[in-house]
Amino acid sequence: MIVEYIMNFFQNIVDIFNNGGIMTYIILFVGVYGFILCIQKIRYLKKISKIDATEIFGIVTTSMEKGGAVEALKQINSFKNPVSRIISETLKIGYKNKVEVEESMEQIFIVEVAKMTKGLNTIKTIAELAPFLGLIGTVIGIWMTFRALGVSANATAMSKGIYVALTTTILGLFVAIVLLPLFTYIQSLIDTEMDKIELATKMTNWGYAVCKVRVDSNLECALEALQEAEGVVNTRMISDPYANIKVSFKPSMLDKSISNIILEKCNVNAEIIESKLKQ
Repeated sequence: MIVEYIMNFFQNIVDIFNNGGIMTYIILFVGVYGFILCIQKIRYLKKISKIDATEIFGIVTTSMEKGGAVEALKQINSFKNPVSRIISETLKIGYKNKVEVEESMEQIFIVEVAKMTKGLNTIKTIAELAPFLGLIGTVIGIWMTFRALGVSANATAMSKGIYVALTTTILGLFVAIVLLPLFTYIQSLIDTEMDKIELATKMTNWGYAVCKVRVDSNLECALEALQEAEGVVNTRMISDPYANIKVSFKPSMLDKSISNIILEKCNVNAEIIESKLKQ
């Protein structure tokens, strides 16, 4: 009974496309293509939305206490989503200046938005185009009907024209009814991710930073260079096995990276051993 019902159902589907004309195949093709795009886009957006921005930032905060920015970068490196990539760039303050960090964040934002919205216009176009393709089929069906009337009042030929008109209209509307809700759902997922990115940007608006720096020579010059630099609040020598300078600065005012500040004035290479950021 069930097998017979299924066989009849598929046979009816085959008959629809056999009798519905070429427009039914065109509508089917664009509909299936649009549906595949929707599934791919939903899968991608679901994948990148598994980890919330607040969860990532919680990991960053914990990692900062243990090993600073480097440890935080290691901990969030595995997430591979737009939020983690933007937060990763903000953790590089000190290693880079604020302009470089902002430019990197902007580039990541552009790339990630392009990934999220790729194919979205195609889905929308297909959803809007499908009813018009159905309308073309309707016109063709009506033309076939009137042509049959003009030649001879053949009921079979007339019914075929009406069949084509109804089939293409229904199929075109069906494609639009399926794709439009999917398009709206995808748009809502993208808006959610955009909100997360905006939240991540605000949450990583670091107000204060402390770095430990190692300079192998010309220590006095390095200290002087840091003291004169824009954004640096405090600098002092420290006794540490791996570092000899501790510098506090405001990330939003840092025009050059800590290493470049020392290199430009003293011609000495400096290495940031540890960097901790606070809001």
